[in-house]
Amino acid sequence: MAVDEGARTVTAGRAAQELELRRGEFWLAVQLGLVRTVPAGEGDRRRIERSELDRLRAAPDFPAGLRERVRAVGTREAAALLGITADRFTRLARTGHLSPVRFSLNRYRMVVWMYLAQEVVEFGLTCPDLLVGRFPQELRERLAAHVDRRPRNWRTRRLGLLLRATEDPWARAAAIASLLDPVQLAEVVDDPYERAHLDRLRPPPPPGMPVSPVAREIAERLTLADDPDEILWHRLSLALALDEARAERQAPHPGETWVTGGGADVLAVRAAVPAEPVVVAAEPAAGPAEPVDRAESVRLPAGWSAGVSRPPGRTVRVRFLERFRRGRATGVARPRRPKRPAGWP
Repeated sequence: MAVDEGARTVTAGRAAQELELRRGEFWLAVQLGLVRTVPAGEGDRRRIERSELDRLRAAPDFPAGLRERVRAVGTREAAALLGITADRFTRLARTGHLSPVRFSLNRYRMVVWMYLAQEVVEFGLTCPDLLVGRFPQELRERLAAHVDRRPRNWRTRRLGLLLRATEDPWARAAAIASLLDPVQLAEVVDDPYERAHLDRLRPPPPPGMPVSPVAREIAERLTLADDPDEILWHRLSLALALDEARAERQAPHPGETWVTGGGADVLAVRAAVPAEPVVVAAEPAAGPAEPVDRAESVRLPAGWSAGVSRPPGRTVRVRFLERFRRGRATGVARPRRPKRPAGWP
């Protein structure tokens, strides 16, 4: 007997209500791995299993404990938790001592960084010397150089969450590729088919992205690596991730196209290695008893081949499809284009 998917899982909105979390808190809990989700069909939609809700609700500190673990605070509230000024907290965050968990843009299009309250409190307990007195010389030099590690720390945290969320090697490579701009990506991945596959697997943008074009452009810049050493690190990481992904399976190479000539539509698939042009005569399919004219020969363009043997699932095929209808004045009907085979893009 089939299991009712609707009874076994619930939507994100329903799960947030049952966990007594606001929508933003719920998605933050998902990103942090506190709430496990399962895919729901095609696309990026996710659902939550009933067993996962039961596990979270059975915790002795529910719901206050879960709500505290996802509580995000801004600069002023974080500074109040540490008993320091907002300016001192900002300088600590800029030098990389605290990692933001998310960001937003205010009405002045200024970036507002948010931090986990639990991590702020833990920082105060582990580094009390940085809360009072003068900063060490190293930190003063970073501040004098206008270093701001907040965007990089946020990207590092987000990448770690994306990598932990999947075991698929191509999806992991796509997560790393999402931190590089198109120029950097093209230098690392020179195969356009692989770049297209990585783009299809590209993780969705972080929640809360602004809608207006100007604000969205500012937010999108924060999602891309900008420090030279950070870019180099992600380029090397992507190259290693691609080696692992290629070892498991090759990226799909879409190339199915229609070549028309002489009244016959030819469904051809581009070979990985360009071949010499070939001429193949189309033969009419079995059908009407009356004689019909043969279609003229079709010359495939350079780089296309017929009948090339490939590994399973990537066989290069050339099919000639001629279907004739009775009663046409010419006696030859235009061929009907078939549906694409399953699995072809």
